[in-house]
Amino acid sequence: MEIWKKITNWYDSTHVHEQIKEVDAAGLFTNPWFIVPFAIMVGYMLFKQQWKDLMIVAILVAVWWVSGTPYMDTLIVGGELQMDKILPVAFGGAAALGFVIYLLFGRSD
Repeated sequence: MEIWKKITNWYDSTHVHEQIKEVDAAGLFTNPWFIVPFAIMVGYMLFKQQWKDLMIVAILVAVWWVSGTPYMDTLIVGGELQMDKILPVAFGGAAALGFVIYLLFGRSD
């Protein structure tokens, strides 16, 4: 349990969760220090025909985009989880995770 306390204290001290919540997507995708390496990575994956890795990156970007939609803001109302709204998110996340696992372990190139 001591290790878990150290990990949570470190996580709280870095304020990573606050930084993730305050990400400016429009600013990020117009920032050349992000978009140029990202475009080079996607271009390299297209050149090398790494479709599996390209789909995983697309899924990660899509999940990140969906997490910032107004629908996600309505999942918790008054400190209570809305079960009728969380189930589609849970099933969508499970489907995305299942697809990524299939891509990584289910078939070969």
